[in-house]
Parts: sequence; C-alpha cells; structure tokens
Amino acid sequence: MSRDVLVAGETLIDFLPERAGPLTDVSGFDRRPGGAPANVAVALARLDRTPLFWTRLGSDPFGRYLEGVLDDERVRADFVERDPSAQTSLAFVTHDDSGDRAFTFYRDGTADTRMEPGRVPDETLADCSWVHAGGVTLSSGRSRAATLDLLERAASAGCIVSFDANYRPELWDDEATFRLVARDALVHANVCKATRRELARLGFDGETDRELARDALEADLDAVFCTRGDEGALAVAAGDAFDAMAGGPSWAESAEHGGYDVDVVDATGAGDAFLAGAIAAALDGRDLEGTLAFANAVAASATTAAGAMAALPGRERVEAVFEGSTSP
Repeated sequence: MSRDVLVAGETLIDFLPERAGPLTDVSGFDRRPGGAPANVAVALARLDRTPLFWTRLGSDPFGRYLEGVLDDERVRADFVERDPSAQTSLAFVTHDDSGDRAFTFYRDGTADTRMEPGRVPDETLADCSWVHAGGVTLSSGRSRAATLDLLERAASAGCIVSFDANYRPELWDDEATFRLVARDALVHANVCKATRRELARLGFDGETDRELARDALEADLDAVFCTRGDEGALAVAAGDAFDAMAGGPSWAESAEHGGYDVDVVDATGAGDAFLAGAIAAALDGRDLEGTLAFANAVAASATTAAGAMAALPGRERVEAVFEGSTSP
C-alpha cells in the first residue's frame, strides 16, 4: 500500500474577470475556487493520488462553498479546518491578451493566515511519503511559523518535501524578506519548483535558468524544476539521492521539455498543475525525463479552460496528451 501525500496551504476564492484588461476596467467577475496548494491537492486527486490536505477556511459562505468543493473533489478532509472568527481570502485575477495574469488579494487576517504549528501530528507525517507547501502561507505571521514547522517535521520524518516559491509581490513587504523566509523553507526541502525570476529572487546565481537551477541544487536540494510558461520546463537533479526516496529508476542529471502546443484560455493554476503532475509522476516511478514530460502535459491541459481548479485534468486526459503529442 502506498504512503500518503500531504499538501498544506491556502484555499481561497479567485474572481476571474469577464474580459482581459486592468482591474479598473473590468466590471464583471466569475467566482472560482483557488489557492495554489488547493489546486495541487485537487490536481493530485484527479490524477488518482488523492492527498491529505491541511488548510484553514473561513466561517463565511465562501468557506462553506470551498469546503463543499474539496469534498466533491475527493480531497481528504482530515485537516481541513474551519476558523470561527475569520473570513476566507479573496483574489481578483486580471489577464492580459496573452493570458498572463496578475492578482489583487484581500487577505488581511483571513483564515489561511491563522494556521497553527503542530496541527498535523507526527504520526501522520510518519505515514506520508511526500509533503508539499508553497510560498503564500509564508507571507503571514502565524501561518509562516506553521508552514516552517510542518516542513521541518516532515523532513525529520523522512518525507520527500517539495516547496513552490509562488512569489506574489502584493503579499510581501519586499523581495529581501521573501528571500530570507523562503530560504528558511528550502532548508527542509528536497524539491523546489520555481520560475527563472523566482530562482533569482531566492538569491541564486546565474545568467540562464539552467545556471540558476544548478546553483539552487547546491542548496542541498535533490531536484529543481524551473517552469518556462508555454515553453515547457527544465529540471536538474542531484545524483541518486532523489531516486532512493522516490523508489523509481535512476534520474538523469538534467532534462528539458518544450511543452505542448495547446490553445491557451487561462494560464491561472498551470504551475500548480505542473507540480501535481511532477509529484504524481515521480511517485509512479517515472524517470526524470518522463516526470518532466508528464508534468508539462498536466500543465498544458490545465490551460485549455477557464479557472485554475475547474480546468485541472484527469489522468486519462493527461495520458492522451502525454502519449499522443510531441513537444514543439
């Protein structure tokens, strides 16, 4: 029997605009469930790797709605908490004509900023093979401590620990604070997923994404995935260290994949879909090249419909892209 995967972090409401353009020019929005870790958890469930999910929801109607969504998606609710005195975070998304997006957050004192250390017991972590968290909960005091505590204890329990930088400038006082706190998280991580810009913001050196990823690998990581948007992704790995934990075949030192040619509707959540695909593929025992190709197939499929969570694909749909398409 395979061991559990645990995902931790925020669940929120994304308000998607009725058309492209700045927030000042958009008059209508569509409510969608979101939050990067929530997207990862739902994506894993759709890929038949149903995870445990630790999150904290508000006591408002949005929180009740999100709780129902997670239940409908078969995400295990053991650690889905309800805060009796806080509201649910909101994010208003804007798109430009190419599909790239920006966020405006309403997240002052909301439920996902009030996570507490120790809520996931050591006994649960002992039964987990993989624990994942991201950068958003690191931006707020109580949830920052809770996230760092979880990652430290997960590493001590022998879990594979992954971290998604997920830098959102609206949530941080400055880049220096983000770098300091995120590097504290990376101390406990085996795997990091980031864009080229995020790797630079984390303080790694290099002129290219490959150089940046290799410098990040020197921070005692086992694998670094650098996503490139519609140009696919790059991965670098350190010897056999990650292979031994994943129990799969030997991973190459590096791999690149150019992505898949799809009609992009909404890129929101593509990075979360990629990460879920990488976790699922690694735990399936795929090699580095296969893991990268599968993760890109999940990400590409997720951009073909609106909404980060609504567009997340199932395994059959991803396998069709993975097996039947070639990278551009």
